[in-house]
Amino acid sequence: MKRTLLGGPASSRFVIPSSSDDATYGSPHWIGKGLTCVCFKPKGNCQPVCINLTPLQEERLIRLKHRMKVYFDASKLDHQDALRALWSASFPGHELRGLVSDQWKEMGWQGRDPSTDFRGAGFISLENLLFFAKTFSTSFQNLLMKQGRKGVVFEYPFAVAGVNITFMIMQMLDLDAATKPRTFIRTVFLQMLSENEWAFDLLYCVAFVVMDKQWLETNATYMQFNDILKSTRVQLEKELMIDDVLRIEDMPSYSLLS
Repeated sequence: MKRTLLGGPASSRFVIPSSSDDATYGSPHWIGKGLTCVCFKPKGNCQPVCINLTPLQEERLIRLKHRMKVYFDASKLDHQDALRALWSASFPGHELRGLVSDQWKEMGWQGRDPSTDFRGAGFISLENLLFFAKTFSTSFQNLLMKQGRKGVVFEYPFAVAGVNITFMIMQMLDLDAATKPRTFIRTVFLQMLSENEWAFDLLYCVAFVVMDKQWLETNATYMQFNDILKSTRVQLEKELMIDDVLRIEDMPSYSLLS
């Protein structure tokens, strides 16, 4: 049996999303609100069940929601270090001349200063890229360097696509809602988060390779990225609703990662 999906995918854009979209940012009003109970659909049962979050589950959810609220701040040393680490992981052995440099365009940023592109999804989008680069370096390099792309006429800017993927997952999981979960997708993910604190980052990596696969299969153009992102979300939602998928690693598309 497959879970019944409530609601369809929200629209996405091939631009750096605005911080005003869906109230991605704001004061941490969610702390201590609506976190003690979560409803989920157990396997083989059509009725949702409400359980209390354990202290560990609640702590992980709070930490993830806090990560989603952090702006990228180019004046912070740890944010600068993360940006340098991303360059080192992306281009090993190639020295970065500066945090503002034309070199960043090689990675698919819109200009010389990548910090301006993080405004839509915040610091977590940089963390996602860095996690992908370090955890699945082969897949990351294949996508970044456009390897194995015979016959591909149009390509997407890698880094900007990554920021859009982070924003898409935020919308899909609806984690910023202060009330009870409004979709099964959110409740299923919360159970996965209780199993692995890095579930969001792992889902990001899966989303990236799914998006790239659909881009190649449809021979998409730059102007079709919006549609590709929508279909990527639909694919992720379908896989998350499969009964046997209890962890991100159980998703069929996880096998695309290397």
